[in-house]
Amino acid sequence: MTGETTVCTAVRIHGRGAQRKALRALLDGLPSRGGRLLLTGEPGLGRTTLLQWAARSFHAGPVLHLGTGPDQGAGPTAEQLLAALRTAADAAPALVCVDDAHLWDAPARTALARAAEHLSAVGRVGLLLSAASDRAVAPEFAHLPVVRLDPLAPSRAAALLDDMTDGAAAPAVREQLLAEADGNPALLAALVRRLSPAELRGHRPLPGPLADAAALAEAAGGAPAVPSGHARDLLLTVAAAVRASDGPDADAALVRDALLRLRPASRPGARSQPLPEQLAPAGDRLRFHSPLVRRTVYATASPDARRAVHRALAEALGNGGHRLPELLHRSWSLSGPAPAPGQGDDLARAAADSTVTATYRLRATAYTRAAELTADAARRAERYTAAAEQALLGGCPHQARPLLAAAREGAVPAAVRGRAELVRGLVELRDGPVGDAHQSLLLAASLLAADAPADAASAALAAADAAWAAGDLSACLATLGPTAPPRAAAAIPAHGAHAPGAGEQRGPRGTPGPHGRPHTRTAVRPAASHPAHPSHTSASVASAVRDHRIGMRALLEGRFDRAGAPLGQVVRRGLTEDRPEVLLRSAAAALLLGDVDAARGAGARALAAARQLGSDALEPQALEYLAYAELRAGRHPQARAHAEEGLRTALRAGQRNTAAHHRAVLALAASIEEEPDVVARHVAAALATARRHGLAQALTLAQWAAARADLGRGRPFDAADRLGLLVLPGPGRGHFAVWRLAVPCFVEAAVLAGRHEDAREVLADFAGWAAFGADPQAAAQLARCHALLAPPERTDDLYRRALAQHDEAGGDFERARTALLYGKWLRRRRRPREARGRLGAALAGFEGCGAGVWAAQARDELRALGAAPQPGGDGAPTRLGRLTPQQLRIARHVAEGATNREVALTLAVSTRTVDYHLRKVFAALGVRSRLELARVIGQAEQDQEARRAAAHQEKTGAQP
Repeated sequence: MTGETTVCTAVRIHGRGAQRKALRALLDGLPSRGGRLLLTGEPGLGRTTLLQWAARSFHAGPVLHLGTGPDQGAGPTAEQLLAALRTAADAAPALVCVDDAHLWDAPARTALARAAEHLSAVGRVGLLLSAASDRAVAPEFAHLPVVRLDPLAPSRAAALLDDMTDGAAAPAVREQLLAEADGNPALLAALVRRLSPAELRGHRPLPGPLADAAALAEAAGGAPAVPSGHARDLLLTVAAAVRASDGPDADAALVRDALLRLRPASRPGARSQPLPEQLAPAGDRLRFHSPLVRRTVYATASPDARRAVHRALAEALGNGGHRLPELLHRSWSLSGPAPAPGQGDDLARAAADSTVTATYRLRATAYTRAAELTADAARRAERYTAAAEQALLGGCPHQARPLLAAAREGAVPAAVRGRAELVRGLVELRDGPVGDAHQSLLLAASLLAADAPADAASAALAAADAAWAAGDLSACLATLGPTAPPRAAAAIPAHGAHAPGAGEQRGPRGTPGPHGRPHTRTAVRPAASHPAHPSHTSASVASAVRDHRIGMRALLEGRFDRAGAPLGQVVRRGLTEDRPEVLLRSAAAALLLGDVDAARGAGARALAAARQLGSDALEPQALEYLAYAELRAGRHPQARAHAEEGLRTALRAGQRNTAAHHRAVLALAASIEEEPDVVARHVAAALATARRHGLAQALTLAQWAAARADLGRGRPFDAADRLGLLVLPGPGRGHFAVWRLAVPCFVEAAVLAGRHEDAREVLADFAGWAAFGADPQAAAQLARCHALLAPPERTDDLYRRALAQHDEAGGDFERARTALLYGKWLRRRRRPREARGRLGAALAGFEGCGAGVWAAQARDELRALGAAPQPGGDGAPTRLGRLTPQQLRIARHVAEGATNREVALTLAVSTRTVDYHLRKVFAALGVRSRLELARVIGQAEQDQEARRAAAHQEKTGAQP
């Protein structure tokens, strides 16, 4: 151990907002009542740090720290603890902190639990316990409210690492540290302390293994104590078995068989002995409560003990048909670091065998071990690359990056370097700057052109994908054009995703905005050392890729008449396929053509196929297609459900770029609801990744969502300013495939803001898009836009035409928006009976699709006609009830900061009318300034919302 790097000590707490909120609630309640919480998590996750944070944050009274139970003699009784707590609470509220309560002996734990039960009688005392979750929760604490710590999310762990090192870690070193720490702060700190400054900056090779026994034991608090030799053997056997398992647990029967082989004359009663507290049974499986403890058990065992356990496991697996795990255990039973080419070849062949049932992650492990046993530099690099491919398919890009770094060591042929660059580009495409991905993929295409033209084609299409994500239309067209390699699918194996390196390397991309994104199918062939499994070309897949490319290029060039036929062929092929890559391409083409039902069907089948194959890399993208399809159909709640699940799977798979797209969909879905904070949160998260990684498409969608939320809340000036940057010609225009979709929102906002010429400027392009027919709502939206800009004698007819087209296209939300605008126009034209009908239909449509913020607009318009109850419709009197509907509308706009002129433009009245009503508002509410008015409006609406919440709870029986 070098121990030369100094870890910064003043490191802030990362990623524990929910836990600190729960602790803060306990502390805030202590002046009036008691409380108790159990803080639990595996070693190294920061239980002690949070306990200390709570103690520092409590200022209302004394803080008592109770240590672990006495080493000798009886522990404190419940009466003694209660007496101490009462004494502490006599003068002021008190907080009692017990760190590592699991280390207390049983009598002391019982006394502590009894004291916790009586806290309600004591009052004003908070009891905060921490206990490690590397064992089952002690029964004495099972009834306590629990706050659980999980490993840090990758972004939080990265921020913590930057704090520790002042950002000095080289990118490749940073990736390896984060992958080894796996979200555990203490282990991350131990790993950093182990490195010298030269190693941290990448000037010297990292020690191997990076997470050695000392670092793991330091983070875990030492190797676990065991009561017997049998328990020690059992822990090590389970830990070794998990290394070659498809999950975090091991088969109990396999473990028992291996133990018998390990110790043939073992204790007859061993099977009847209780499990060590570090293990938990799960049906016929065994697992560790803590992954960190599992790693520590394995690393701290002697090399001879590890080899013996692996040998026993290999023998136990020998006759069970588990070829890949058997070979892995046999390879780990070898002594010494010397290469073993024969075993490496056997492992690589098994990993490449499509008939072997195994997950992508297990295949990655097999390829990695095969590379470690390989002496030839080119073959070793190729196997590391194959391991990285499988890790990527398994949703582990953080594991792929170190493997790719290992593949670059030494001089290797251009074809091997090209395949490594292909995988590197795909990793960056999902979880990195897309500009870097574009360059890596172009380099891959160049390196692969001579020896592997099929892989070069895949790399070129992936480069087009990166250009699309970045909003680089010229680069995207150049790759999709006639000069692009025509055999884009030549590397797709016919025998399925379990082939070596075969499978979906990139999910759906490329259809415009909520229409989807271009789908690039990238597969790679087996390693050159496995000639028994060559790549095969599927004629149907090759045709689908060719048709998709032709249709996409025609669409991007504006030759809409030439795009329909080839894209329609892609849609139809998806009706008879069950491969997720073909289904995703079918969904993308269907969205381009505006066939939302076909897109939903293909997306759902693609999701099912991805889940059946266990492809964590494909699942987030299948959910993305489903979310886009629901969004285009106007089914915002369904879009939100798919995007929420997609966001979770994308983050779990390390796909931050895909997560940004799901965030943008969530922002668009929430923009029609009464949740401005939700919109702002998703927009901010999407923009943070989009700006950092150059995701022009996600950025445009997120900004559109923010503008639509402004428009829905009656802020047309803000909406027009935001949308103008996206849709008006200029260098800041939004993504080339998305900005047209935001045109109807911009036209509405611009008209309300008095920017009629800007609105007219963008309608010509939108008319061409509507004529293509790819968007079922576009024709009706175009008629609505013309109605907003038309003279009065044409407006009526245009609105009616728009509503008729909505009836043909479907989509409650867009139809309700048209009905709302029509109703507003009719009311201003003093046609109240017609206006009431249109506004009522709009209100029903908005309520039906959950568009709460737009429903509020419809209610306001109906109030102005005297056709809806005043605010406070639950029967409670409000100050705002003194205002007429028009006065209330004006007051709300002024309270939000609008000038009288802006209010006049928004409500289509004169400035003099606004002045007159505003004087009436001031007199009715007894306020003297616009600031006072804002306070009164805000307080009244908060009171109204509180009454609504109380009424809802009373109606549903929900607990507050």
